Amino acid sequence: MTGLRISRRALLGTVLATPALAQGWAPTRPLRFVVPFPPGGATDVVARVIADRMQEKLGQPVTVENRTGAGGNVGVENVVRSAADGLTILMGTTGTLTINPHLYTNMGFNPATDLTPIGMAFSTDHVLIVHPSVPAQNLQEFLALLRSRPNALSYGSGGNGSSTHLVPELFKLVARVEMQHVPYRGSAPALNDTVAGNVQVMLDQLPSALPQVQGGRVRALAVTGPKRSALLPNLPTFAEAGLADAQATSWGAVMAPAGLPAATTERLSTVLREVLAEPAVQQRLAAAGADAVTSTPAELAATMREETAKWGRVIREARITVN
Repeated sequence: MTGLRISRRALLGTVLATPALAQGWAPTRPLRFVVPFPPGGATDVVARVIADRMQEKLGQPVTVENRTGAGGNVGVENVVRSAADGLTILMGTTGTLTINPHLYTNMGFNPATDLTPIGMAFSTDHVLIVHPSVPAQNLQEFLALLRSRPNALSYGSGGNGSSTHLVPELFKLVARVEMQHVPYRGSAPALNDTVAGNVQVMLDQLPSALPQVQGGRVRALAVTGPKRSALLPNLPTFAEAGLADAQATSWGAVMAPAGLPAATTERLSTVLREVLAEPAVQQRLAAAGADAVTSTPAELAATMREETAKWGRVIREARITVN
């Protein structure tokens, strides 16, 4: 991901907050950790892993609260409207923090100004998969097929404005190819129809697509991340195929309401980085198909700016709407 100014698998070097700031705030009541999506998904799973360890370090319970709706906007707004006292935090995502502002005209808040960045938490690649009937064994053959037969193939997504919609549109813009978009109500039915051959292509998140790839029900051609995935080490990246500008990663980051005092921000950020540096946490995230990723608040703010600009460009050029 272009804006990811951090390294994967938890860099210990980021856990360098000064003792004075790190110890300058301690919660006196339990914390709410708002997840703007339903229980069971990757974002929820990662939040619960982090909450479990944060509460031990902070000395107060950290309760995950799922507040869903409007593409994640309901949960984000709940945090935006909460007191900036460190007792309410958010697991934001690529979509809620950098994509939705371009899709929803009346959100009532701006993630860039109404939230305080705490730090990155995780990332996950997308993988380009095709139904076995597609006569392409690798990405080069797939590109040649698309260029020889524009719009002959259809790709499924989890809905208009979802990451499984925007990542393929970025791919199309960079590769200068055409495919028909078929939106579904969620990524699971889109993946099911790709397996069935009702659509031929999907750029799904790696964790959900992996069992289908390993079972031979779909063919994987490339991953979208900056390096090869440890889960599919023989699969090339888009960059290796000459499509570096199509690189994309879905990620999650911890945020808090705007106006959070500096000492509170630094304490939460330090604890988050310490948690993500733990091998056991990294292993639990890997089991959910995610990489532990760390950053400072400033690095996260820079990533948000770059990703917001990137996806805004894709949305404008592809003329994507949520209607």
